[in-house]
Amino acid sequence: MTDWPLTGRLELGNEGGQLLGEQRVRLLEAIAEHGSINQAARHVPLSYKAAWEAVEAMNNLAGQPLVVRTAGGRAGGGTQLTDQGRRIVALYRAMEAENRRALARLAGQFDTLAPGDTAALCRQIRRLSLRSSARNQFAGVVCGLRDGPVDFEVRVQVTDGLDIVAVVTRASAAQLGLALGTEVVALVKASSVLLHAEPGLKLSARNQLWGTVARIVDGPVNSEVTLDLGHGRSAVAVLPRDALAAMALQEGERACAAFKVSSVILQVMD
Repeated sequence: MTDWPLTGRLELGNEGGQLLGEQRVRLLEAIAEHGSINQAARHVPLSYKAAWEAVEAMNNLAGQPLVVRTAGGRAGGGTQLTDQGRRIVALYRAMEAENRRALARLAGQFDTLAPGDTAALCRQIRRLSLRSSARNQFAGVVCGLRDGPVDFEVRVQVTDGLDIVAVVTRASAAQLGLALGTEVVALVKASSVLLHAEPGLKLSARNQLWGTVARIVDGPVNSEVTLDLGHGRSAVAVLPRDALAAMALQEGERACAAFKVSSVILQVMD
C-alpha cells in the first residue's frame, strides 16, 4: 500500500454546518501567531473579506466566540483567539493526528488482506472505530488458552514479539466464544499501567511492554506518558506528576509499561 497511502479529510461541525476544516484551522493558528486578521489572511492565504467571513461563521456556529477584536491603544489593537478558540484548535489537531495514525495502521495491514476480502477489511475498520474509555486498545489474535478450574488464561498476539496476557472467568470465555485464532481487542485503562525504567526489575505484573517515551503531557495533578512500542503500537500510562518527576523520565528514553492480567478486558471482534 506504500504507493497509495491512505489520506482523509477531517471536518468538525454541527447541525448548523461546517465549523472547522484545515483552512479554517490554519487561519485560527495564524491569528494566534500574528494577532492580526489581515496578516493571518495573507499567511493562509485568503482574502481579507473571506477571512472575516470565515471568522464570523465560526463564531456563530461555535456558540462561544473563537476570535475577538482587541481594543486599540499604542499597539493599535488587533485580533486574538479566545480560550475556546485555542481549545478547539488543539482538539482539531489532536483528532487530526489520531486520524493519521488510524489510517496508517489500516494501510499497514492492507497488504495482508486477500484480494476482495471485504469482510476482513470491515473488521480492520471496526477495530479502528472501537470506542472505549480505555486509552490502551490492542487488537490481536488469541494464540494461547490455558484452562483452569475457575478461569482461563488468554494470550493475545498483538504483533510479532508483542503478546498480552489476560485472565477471564470460564463463564466469560464461553460467552465470548474464545478459541485459538479468535480476533479480540485487549483494553487496559491508562490508570492501571505502571511505569518504570529499570531493566531486570521484578514485578508481579505479567504484562511488561518496553518501548521509547514518545510524549509526556503534564497536568496539574497527573502526567500522561505515551510509549512507542514499535510496529505502530503504543501504550499510555497516567501517573501522579510528582512520581514522574521522581523518575526523571525524558522523551526518547526507554521505559516499561506494566499491568496485571486482571487489568485486561477482552472484547471479541465479530
